[in-house]
Amino acid sequence: MTKTARRRWSREFESEVDGIAMGAAGPVLVHLYDPPAGDRWIDAAIPGKLAALDRSSGEVLWTSPCEVGYGRGFGAGFGRKNDAVVLGPSTQGHRIVRMALDSGELLAAGKAPTFDASIVAPDVCIALGIKRITAYDSETLREMWNYGRDGERYHHLTRCGDRLFVVYSVIATKKRGVLVLSAKKGTFQGSIVMPRQSAIHDATADERGVTVLLDDLEAALPRETLLAYLSQTTHGDALGRGPALVVFDPSASDEIAPLWFEKLRLSDPDEVGEVATCADSGKLYLVRGALLEVRDALTGRLLGDWAVPGLDERVGWTVAQGAGLLAEETRVSLFELPA
Repeated sequence: MTKTARRRWSREFESEVDGIAMGAAGPVLVHLYDPPAGDRWIDAAIPGKLAALDRSSGEVLWTSPCEVGYGRGFGAGFGRKNDAVVLGPSTQGHRIVRMALDSGELLAAGKAPTFDASIVAPDVCIALGIKRITAYDSETLREMWNYGRDGERYHHLTRCGDRLFVVYSVIATKKRGVLVLSAKKGTFQGSIVMPRQSAIHDATADERGVTVLLDDLEAALPRETLLAYLSQTTHGDALGRGPALVVFDPSASDEIAPLWFEKLRLSDPDEVGEVATCADSGKLYLVRGALLEVRDALTGRLLGDWAVPGLDERVGWTVAQGAGLLAEETRVSLFELPA
C-alpha cells in the first residue's frame, strides 16, 4: 500500500527557486532569483542569490547575492574547503564560483564555458556542453581536462567514483548511447550502451549500479542476454519498444550483460516525460509523477513506495542518506524516506 512520505520541514521563499543541492551531511543549498516583470531581460542571465538552510529544521542560515544567476545551465554542490561551489550563467558569461559555507562570502570565481548540465563534487566540477565536456578543480577552479569527439553530441552525465557516464548521440544517425570517461583525467574508457537508442531519458549511478532509462530494451541487451531472455518467456512481444530500466555494474567499460532490466508499464506513453531516476547509498529512486518507488539498485527488488506531495510539480529533486529534497516554484521541502 502506497504511503504518503513524511515531510520533515518546508520553507517558502519570496523568490523563485531554480536549483538545489544536498550532500550526505551539512546544510542544504538553494539557488534563487527574482524574475523581472513580464519575464523580459536583456542579458543572458537574471541575477541570482544563494541560500543555505539547516538540514534538520529548514531554518535559513544565510542568504547572499551569487555571481551565478538564472539562465541556461546550473550546478551546485560542496567543495573540500568548507565551501559551496556553484556553476551557471552570469551577465558576463558562464562562471564557476566558490562561497564560504558558513557565511556565503565569495571566495573565488572563474570563467566556465556555456553548458547544459553539471556535476559538482569536492574534487572536481564537470560541465557538459553540447559538443564538449570540461572539468575544473573544485578548489583552484582551474581547468583539469576537456573531452569532445567529432560527430558526437552530449546530453546528460552521471558519476560513480572515478567513472563518468555520459549520454551521447551520434550526429549522423541521431542515435544515443552511454560512454564512460575517467572523472579525474577525462580519458575515454568505453561504452556500456552502444548508440542504437532513439531516446535515453535519464541516467543515474552510485556504487551498486548505473541505471539507464531508455526506449529500446532489445537494442540495449547483448545478443547472449537477449537470446537467453527470449528463451525463457512465452511472450513474443515481451520486449518491444517503450521505456525500460537497464542497470549495469559501475565497473563496466564495454557492452556487457546488465545486472537487471525491466520494462516500465505506463498507461500513457507520454508519461515517460514525468519519469526520473536518482541513486544514493545502494538504492534506486524512481519518480513517476507524484509517486516515488525505492528499489535495491543491485537487484531491482522493491523496498517501498510513497506519494510525495508536490513531486509532480518539481523544479528539482535529489536524495541523500534517506532524505529527499524537493524544490517547487517558491518552496523547498525535506521528506523522510526510510526504505
